[in-house]
Amino acid sequence: MVQRRRTLARVCAAVDFVLAAVAHCKHNVSMPHVLVRDVPDDVHAALQRKAEFRHQSLQQYLAVELRHLAERRSISEVLDEVERQRGGRVGFPTAVTDLDAERSQR
Repeated sequence: MVQRRRTLARVCAAVDFVLAAVAHCKHNVSMPHVLVRDVPDDVHAALQRKAEFRHQSLQQYLAVELRHLAERRSISEVLDEVERQRGGRVGFPTAVTDLDAERSQR
């Protein structure tokens, strides 16, 4: 009986330690917040429906969508990259010849 109580006490102490560590981590870790004001009711309702469809909270849904928006490159960013990678100029006759050669290999 005494041994059982000691084992139970050790288990309880271990659980308390883990729970305290988890609570401590969650309390001290925070991410930046974004506040969007004046969202029209119809837009809010549409976003809420989309979140519910994915079985997510509105906050979870918006966090994913904001990540996608941040990762998406604009057309100007793509064109700037193409401009930086440009290795030289090819004349029209050379371009036509190269294109014909490429098509004939298919």
